[in-house]
Amino acid sequence: MTREQYILATQQNNLPRTENAQLYPVGIYGWRKRCLYFFVLLLLVTMIVNLAMTIWILKVMNFTVDGMGNLRVNKKGIRLEGISEFLLPLYVKEIHSRKDSPLVLQSDRNVTVNARNHMGQLTGQLTVGTEGAVFGHSVETPHIRAEPSRDLRLESPTRSLIMEAPRGVRVSAAAGDFKAACRKDLHLQSTEGEIFLDADSIRLGNLPISAPTSSPPSPAAPRQTVYELCACPSGKLYLSPAGAGSTCQASSHICLWS
Repeated sequence: MTREQYILATQQNNLPRTENAQLYPVGIYGWRKRCLYFFVLLLLVTMIVNLAMTIWILKVMNFTVDGMGNLRVNKKGIRLEGISEFLLPLYVKEIHSRKDSPLVLQSDRNVTVNARNHMGQLTGQLTVGTEGAVFGHSVETPHIRAEPSRDLRLESPTRSLIMEAPRGVRVSAAAGDFKAACRKDLHLQSTEGEIFLDADSIRLGNLPISAPTSSPPSPAAPRQTVYELCACPSGKLYLSPAGAGSTCQASSHICLWS
């Protein structure tokens, strides 16, 4: 490049530009600005409504530091005061009422209480319905009684009914009758004591009557009204016509059928 060409090129670069530079505005204008303000206002209203609803829920549910409503949480567990309703199953370790106050469990249908082991298997069940209380397994209690003017009934429809106690079982009916009925056998057993029946009259109904085989009854014989109570070696009781002496030996053939 020659000196003249260099000077010419330098002069062309230093010449002022005659065209005006285009200016661009900076910011949000028009409909974009209005949409932004609208969303900010909507977010503010939502936050205010959210805060108001939270305060209202805290007020209605009676939230405190110790719990909410009738529910109080302390070091010993959970305490409920007043009437509470559970819509789902309740799993607890122990339930007890306040001192000198009853504990009431109420339901429109049956009330079922289940006991399970650590494997989740059912070990005991209590169901209270219209017919009374149904226990799935054994029950340990010091006292069973019915409501005033109501009968107390212990029943096992498909299994045996067993009452055991290390120091005795007492069954009493102060103002009514005591009845024990079963479909098969009724066992009264005492291993070290005695079976004592104390009453003004003891009646054994539907006992079989046996006639002595040595003297068959004649048509002209008077009607037998007095009988002797006899017992077989197996314990079966039967009646034998009373005579001058014991007639149980003559009527012992009935024991062969027992």
